[in-house]
Amino acid sequence: MKLVDLSQPLNQECSFWPYYPPFEVKYIKRKAEHGVNAQYIQTSNHMGTHLDAPRHFVTNGMTIDEIPLEWLCGDGVIVDLSDAMDDLGVYTPEMIEERVEVREGDLLILHTGWHRYAQFGAEPDEERYIHLHPGAHPDMVPWLLEKKIHIWGVDCISTDHPMNLPIGRFLGKGMHGHCDRVRALAIEKFGEDQLEELFPEEAYQLTHNALFPDNCMHIENLGGDIDRQDLQNRRMKIGCFPWKFRGGEAAFCRVVAFPDL
Repeated sequence: MKLVDLSQPLNQECSFWPYYPPFEVKYIKRKAEHGVNAQYIQTSNHMGTHLDAPRHFVTNGMTIDEIPLEWLCGDGVIVDLSDAMDDLGVYTPEMIEERVEVREGDLLILHTGWHRYAQFGAEPDEERYIHLHPGAHPDMVPWLLEKKIHIWGVDCISTDHPMNLPIGRFLGKGMHGHCDRVRALAIEKFGEDQLEELFPEEAYQLTHNALFPDNCMHIENLGGDIDRQDLQNRRMKIGCFPWKFRGGEAAFCRVVAFPDL
C-alpha cells in the first residue's frame, strides 16, 4: 500500500502565527549523563500542520478528542489550484468543481502551491507565506456546508484570506506597517470597491467563525508531497491523524494520502 505524506515538518525553526508563542524545544536528559535522551517542548497549537477543532472559535464547540474517527479518514480529493493562485489569490467552489468531482462528506485537500514558501519548502519566504497567501472566497462557506464536508485543508498558514485576518486588518498598525502594505497590494489586485465586497468587516476570520458552529473544520499548513503529480485532481482515501487531545481546540496532525485505495 502506497502512503504519501501531506504534512510539513515542525520544529523551532518554523514560522508561528503572529503574536502566538513559538515552538520551543530543549533536551532535559542526555544519553551520556542520564543514560537516555529526552526532550521538553513548549508551543502553541497553531503552527506546523495542524487541525483546528470547532472549540477554537466556539465556546462549547467540539474538541479534538470528540471528532468522530470516520470524519478523519475516508474518501476524499486533492485539488490542484496552483495554476490559478498568486499573491493574495482567491479560490472558489467553481475552481474546485471544474477540476475534480467533490462528493458529500469528502475530506477535501486544496493544493495552492503555497507550501513552497514555508520554512522547509522549496522556496522559503516567511513574509510571503504569512502575508500574501491565497484564501477562501465567501462562496466557499455555503458550498462546504452544502457538501457536508467536515474536514478540509490547505497548504497555507490559514484557510482565510489575509484580508480577513489580522495581517490585513490591524497587524502592525503603528508598528511595522505590515497590514498597510498588504492592503495596498490587495487594492491594486482587486480594486477598492471589490475589496470591500469580497472582504467586508463582518467576514473577519470567515471560514473559522461561519463554519466551526456546523462542525466544518480545517487543516492548515499542509505540505510534504502534496504537489506529487499522481495525486492531482483525483479521488483517493485521505487520513488526518491528530493526537487524542482531550479538550483540545487544535492539535498537530499527520495528514496522509492513500492513492492506491
